[in-house]
Amino acid sequence: MSTATLLAIGSALLHATWNLSVKTSADRDLSLIGQFAAGGVLGTIGLVVVGTPGAAAVPFLVGSAAVHVVYAAGLTGAYDSGDFSLVYPLARAGGAMIAAIGGVVLLGDHVTVWAWLAIAMVAVGLMAAVGPQPSPRSLMWCALTAATIGAYTVIDGRGSRGATSGESYGFAIIAATSIGVVSSGIVRGRGRELAADLRASWPRHLGGGACSTAAYVLVLIAVRSAPIAQVAMLRESSVVIGAFAGWVLLKEHLGGRRLAASCVMVTGLVGLVLAGST
Repeated sequence: MSTATLLAIGSALLHATWNLSVKTSADRDLSLIGQFAAGGVLGTIGLVVVGTPGAAAVPFLVGSAAVHVVYAAGLTGAYDSGDFSLVYPLARAGGAMIAAIGGVVLLGDHVTVWAWLAIAMVAVGLMAAVGPQPSPRSLMWCALTAATIGAYTVIDGRGSRGATSGESYGFAIIAATSIGVVSSGIVRGRGRELAADLRASWPRHLGGGACSTAAYVLVLIAVRSAPIAQVAMLRESSVVIGAFAGWVLLKEHLGGRRLAASCVMVTGLVGLVLAGST
């Protein structure tokens, strides 16, 4: 198993963990802002240790941070309106599809026919996870979240490849995103509530921020040595964890169906790794 594969799977585990923390929070908006704030502190510390990503990365950092502000709004709306076992797989899979296409069209990644067939198999599994009569509002928020995931994955894939290192770009984007998301919360009038919540729940925010920071740095290191399509899809193995957590931990009604559908997705992910890409 390649290093990029291990990094992407590790990122998946961490990503599902911090998303579950947001979903189970009493105020998901504050929880997400708090986690980004904690991540920003960790990202800044990381930059001190590994150094900056270089001037060439700045436009990508600014663009990605702006997209992440919209992503945060979409994710909060999605979790407020839908099950974790539905929202998480749909948003992550949709983002992976967009990132895979973007990697080929915009960054010149070459993905084999067999790899595309494997990606299609993942998509079939995720569509099966939707179930009967999904909430239109939830699907709308999922679509917005997926679009932003695909956008920032492509932007950061390009930015990471031109940076001094994947680690430096990863820490820089976490810090930049923190500024954007926290500023957005303050502009929306949540500054005092955020300060109080950070004092009362800082261990939870710090844990979530650590998971999100590590998850993103790992995937940005991975895309420096593997096509974005492959890394993005491997990272989306986290949807299995999401479906399982929604079913077992949150007792969601269709969690079992979504978990079964996610097994189809895992088969596609395995096929993607075996097919490889050049």
